[in-house]
Amino acid sequence: MTQASSIFSRSGSQEKLKVLLLENIHESAHELLIEQGFSVERVTSALSEADLKKRLQDVQILGIRSKTQVTASVLAEAKQLVALGCFCIGTNQVDLATANHRGIPVFNAPFSNTRSVAEMILSEVIMLARQLGDRSREVHEGKWRKVSVGSFEVRGKTLGIVGYGHIGRQVGVLGEALGMRVIFYDRATKLPMGNNKSCTTLQELLAEADFVTLHVPGTKETHQMIGADEIGQMKRGSYLLNAARGTVVQIPALVAALKSGQLAGAAIDVYPEEPESNVDTFRTELQNLSNVILTPHIGGSTGEAQESIGREVATSLLRFAFTGATTGAVNFPQIEMPRDKDTVRILNVHRNVPGVLRDVNRIVSEHQANIHSQMLSTDAEIGYLIMDLDHDVTSDVYEGIANLATSIRTRTVY
Repeated sequence: MTQASSIFSRSGSQEKLKVLLLENIHESAHELLIEQGFSVERVTSALSEADLKKRLQDVQILGIRSKTQVTASVLAEAKQLVALGCFCIGTNQVDLATANHRGIPVFNAPFSNTRSVAEMILSEVIMLARQLGDRSREVHEGKWRKVSVGSFEVRGKTLGIVGYGHIGRQVGVLGEALGMRVIFYDRATKLPMGNNKSCTTLQELLAEADFVTLHVPGTKETHQMIGADEIGQMKRGSYLLNAARGTVVQIPALVAALKSGQLAGAAIDVYPEEPESNVDTFRTELQNLSNVILTPHIGGSTGEAQESIGREVATSLLRFAFTGATTGAVNFPQIEMPRDKDTVRILNVHRNVPGVLRDVNRIVSEHQANIHSQMLSTDAEIGYLIMDLDHDVTSDVYEGIANLATSIRTRTVY
């Protein structure tokens, strides 16, 4: 595999890293990166695979949201790329295994938009319970239907949360504040918030909940996990909400359940296939069904969330660029080591095979270098080494380590 050369000059002055930010990432990220001397190019939309390959030829850091697909083919062409930031929660749009093998850590924002998504979900619960979407549309059309049939308070109803992560827990807190009974199901053991109650199985949750809201990642296990069988296990006249991933729900089964009355309504924010930009048209079988709220993947699209995401991911990228810290990377060994003054830091990603640290320390010994600090962390495929050395021997040590047959990517930080 081609090794990446150092992106910092030998003299100690940092060269200007080039950053490409796609999909209209918030200005907060741009400002932070510019303040640190990076060269930042911003593009408002996603790029096709072919265009992305061309634009990444001289880019060291890439920032994306959910639309850009960073495939193995793209990563193979991105010879200078050293880090990738997903300015969102999900990372399934990136080939994480290939990024790992090529020594590229991928960072995301697991916390910043949780409140925005949770607030939208609870507002939709109330809208579904009161059929507010239908009533609003009717008034816009000049119709006056002041009815109470099929409308009710959410207080005392059961809210079932599938996926009890950062967003799921926030939904539970807000649901409980509305006076709802909150139950949840997660494959991993999670500490309940407040009076939220854990369900042993998904089937248990589906059978008890008046509202089922999905907050699971897009994985093989969750692909089309809610189909005809699962919807059939839900209470007749209950509601389904999905702001997780479009591939989690089987849309034809959902349509059939809405038409038959098995479900009294639904709120969908994500879809199996979504437009690349705001100028594209969109079609789904769910359109024009009663008491169905359809939104264009805007769960985290608030000013507060996008500003916070911009800062969170940009900060992770800056810490990696300046110190090599990988805390929070979703596909990489985790290291965060304090800097020693008056040293040069060598960062080395290598294949996780026996003898690498022995070879590195042999090179250090041959050049009579003094190691101020050293830390190694590994996963099944790669090892990640951070080492602080004296200035006067770093260049020779760097060359020796970079030329090891096991090295994938080596750089220095001054």
